[in-house]
Amino acid sequence: MNTQPVLVTSRTNSRVKQLRAAFAGHARLSGGLVAIEGEHLLREALDSGLPLKTIFLSERVAPPAWLPRGVELLVLAEEVFNSAVDTQHPQGIAALLVPPIWKIDSILSAKRAGDKAPLLLVAAGLQDPGNLGTLIRSSEAFGANAVLTTAGTVSEWNQKALRASAGSVFRVPVVQVAAEHLVALKPQGIRVLAAVAPDSDSDSVFETDLTTACVIMIGNEGAGLPSDLLALADGHITIPMPGRVESLNAAVAGSLLLYEASRQRTSNLEPRTSNLHP
Repeated sequence: MNTQPVLVTSRTNSRVKQLRAAFAGHARLSGGLVAIEGEHLLREALDSGLPLKTIFLSERVAPPAWLPRGVELLVLAEEVFNSAVDTQHPQGIAALLVPPIWKIDSILSAKRAGDKAPLLLVAAGLQDPGNLGTLIRSSEAFGANAVLTTAGTVSEWNQKALRASAGSVFRVPVVQVAAEHLVALKPQGIRVLAAVAPDSDSDSVFETDLTTACVIMIGNEGAGLPSDLLALADGHITIPMPGRVESLNAAVAGSLLLYEASRQRTSNLEPRTSNLHP
């Protein structure tokens, strides 16, 4: 059972400063901990088995019955709580947690042990945290076993990314990689596919076999995939679109590609021929 919580009235309290630093993304000042806010994300973290180090409550919020035992619990004066969290309309509950550490080798080994072809998504230089969070959520929904990020991609622990993921970030491995890591996947029988705007050198995703082990690369919102990643791709895939748009939002495009991979894999279907042409 939690001990009687202490009412904290100072904004300079060490735990409050740590919470504020975590919300601001300062890993060194927060001790490497991640801040989350709101009952939904706290419960998602707990259900995912992540250890919460400290739970913070605004004095206006009664301790929920589901709070885990043995976790440090601090009650903050309302103005102190509001000064530390990230949102304009605080929900009155927040926490510091230990983020999971993933390694791509162990992810692939676990997937192969389950006799399933790996499906990986690469977010290359995505700067919009909402896009990254959405892609992490879609990755869980459609059975991708990891999201790989490259340099310049926003952190998955950014508060907007966290909220957009709706808790999937606690379960979907997110690993930062460089081009050489993707090259190293090829000898393992994993194809690297680049998602591009429709052109004469790209294949429709509907006509591409996504049931085998593969990596799908999604590029930056404005610039697309960098030349070094395009060069190492085994193939270029696109989403045929009858409308007069050049490209889709990164999160929408990635989600559609993951859906098609899931459709092929779960239905044991062959790639279908689309009647839509770029």
